[in-house]
Amino acid sequence: MEWFRENTTPWKERGLLTVSLLFACAALAHCVTFWVIEPRVFRPKVTDEVLYNPHMGFQTFQHFNGDPLFEKQKWTEVGPEEFGDRPGSLENKGLPHSTVAYCRWYWDQIEPEDGQFRWEIIDGALATARDRGQTLAIRVMCHDHKGANDVPEWFKKTGARGGRADLIADTRDTYWLPDYSDPLYIKYWTRLNAEMAARYDGHPYLEFVDSASKGPWGEWSTRPVNAPMRAKAALIDCYTDHFKKTPVLMELYDDAEAMRYAAEHGTGWRVDCLGDMGGFSPIWSHMLDGYPQGIIRGGAVDVWRTRPVSLEVCWVMGHWYDMGWDADYIFDQAVNWHFSTFNTKSSAVPEAHWPAVYRCLKRMGYRFVLRTFLTTPQVRRGAMMRFYTWWENTGCAPIYRRYDLALQFKSGGTAFTVKADADITKWLPGDTIYEGGVALPYDLPTGKYGLRIGMLDRWTGEPRIQLGNEGRAQDGWHDLGEIEVAPTDKHVEPYRDPGMR
Repeated sequence: MEWFRENTTPWKERGLLTVSLLFACAALAHCVTFWVIEPRVFRPKVTDEVLYNPHMGFQTFQHFNGDPLFEKQKWTEVGPEEFGDRPGSLENKGLPHSTVAYCRWYWDQIEPEDGQFRWEIIDGALATARDRGQTLAIRVMCHDHKGANDVPEWFKKTGARGGRADLIADTRDTYWLPDYSDPLYIKYWTRLNAEMAARYDGHPYLEFVDSASKGPWGEWSTRPVNAPMRAKAALIDCYTDHFKKTPVLMELYDDAEAMRYAAEHGTGWRVDCLGDMGGFSPIWSHMLDGYPQGIIRGGAVDVWRTRPVSLEVCWVMGHWYDMGWDADYIFDQAVNWHFSTFNTKSSAVPEAHWPAVYRCLKRMGYRFVLRTFLTTPQVRRGAMMRFYTWWENTGCAPIYRRYDLALQFKSGGTAFTVKADADITKWLPGDTIYEGGVALPYDLPTGKYGLRIGMLDRWTGEPRIQLGNEGRAQDGWHDLGEIEVAPTDKHVEPYRDPGMR
């Protein structure tokens, strides 16, 4: 009984002691846990500067970086066939720096004789774009509406149906209008695009291809005559059936039926009269009455999520200024339509519109900002380095081409790069959390390293995409801070989200 009395206490006292002990253990464990896995957190400062990143921004038209602009408010639809030497400076005086060139040619330029293709023209444009730090977007058009650039003469001699536009419909234009539903037209137009796709689909410097099967300049106008849907479907299929890697864009004009079919079959879209606030009619404009309705009726509202949107100026921006049109409003609408590239026809931006241009350049396309990078203070060579990132895309669209998210460990002359498995094409406007891991090699020397992050071009292996953060080095990598690589036999706590209890 003595032993029992000495080793027992009243139940209330026992309960209080137990609870106190549990609280003490929990507090100790909490402190020890956070002391052991205290993370290394990098929060790079955000920058507001304009970023000239690939696959987005203002385009040069029938020109390349460093070429002189068109004079005054003129331009040409006839694409270049010869390409000069690289100029001493790639500055575009009167136009922002550009990462995308846009050229278009007429059918008779590319195929002047039946089955004889002048691919050296497109080859030359691609090579020039690459030399000037650009990719190339292209369009091959059937004809204009004045007869100066007609369908090829050899095509008329095939017996294809067609005739003078002014005799076929009530129009003052006198160009030779092909019958777009004619099997011969569909056959030869399909051959042109199949041959073009066989040569260029997936080319690393080909940005996108316009679907330009129908109407003057390939703008898919339903005037002066429309075509049955079966013919329009075939003239869209001749692109989507052959271009499987390079994006195809469809002109969103006044043909909702064709646009809906194109959107359902994988095309992006473009328009060619951004900014028109009533230049054609006092009661109708592209900006207020054409494009908002066309996007909805053409089933193109959500196309931007997976395929690019490209817009073209109506006349030139100098005409906007002459008409007193509000550039900020125009660009705000373009951002609402999630555009990535803008063709100003290589015409100078009016001085008064530069503030609107710079504001627009910070919002169009994608803009990746790294808000947080988190990992452990030490990482062990030969092991998996886990890390957590929070990104914000402050642009209006995703990027549509894959780049490799990568980390680099740099110390003196030693630099080692490891790639993560992030798919940045999925990073829509707004916040994205990416948590991943990279394997460090066994032979990575131990010690302290500068940790860097970048988005690498898959063709060159070099960082190409500028982040909306400070700390970008001359070689394109963004410096985060210092991290230590430990030996293989040293215990290192695994990465854990500090917000998890």
